[in-house]
Amino acid sequence: MATRNKARRRAVEILYEADLRSVSPSTVLADRIARVQQQTPQDSDPRIGEYAVELVEGVARHQERIDSLIETYSVGWPLDRMPAVDRNVLRLGVYELLWQEDVPDVVAIDEAVGLAQQLSTDESPQFVNGLLNRIMELKPSLQR
Repeated sequence: MATRNKARRRAVEILYEADLRSVSPSTVLADRIARVQQQTPQDSDPRIGEYAVELVEGVARHQERIDSLIETYSVGWPLDRMPAVDRNVLRLGVYELLWQEDVPDVVAIDEAVGLAQQLSTDESPQFVNGLLNRIMELKPSLQR
């Protein structure tokens, strides 16, 4: 599962870059893939695995719905006021919870919390955990 863990981190990096540049995650993904294909063995930019591509494309495909859910259930935290890292960790977590059937809910939440611990503030893991647990509880009524 270490490979999926790395893929999730890579996906968050791509989502974060897209967010900061105000472009589609698909655009950043395509740029990164093109860059990796042109690099030499000495270059340090690691390749983008299939699961990272699947995650970024999935978040991009469902981003409007994902953002709506995050906004609805993050009481007191409008999407645009959240730290960008948290926003994108949550996007990934919600996507895995609702659309990745081969990922157990607890794994999706644990992985998102772990990313928040690695990449964001001290308060972020608790925030991510609480919001994703709420979405998990409501999952049957949220899926579409």
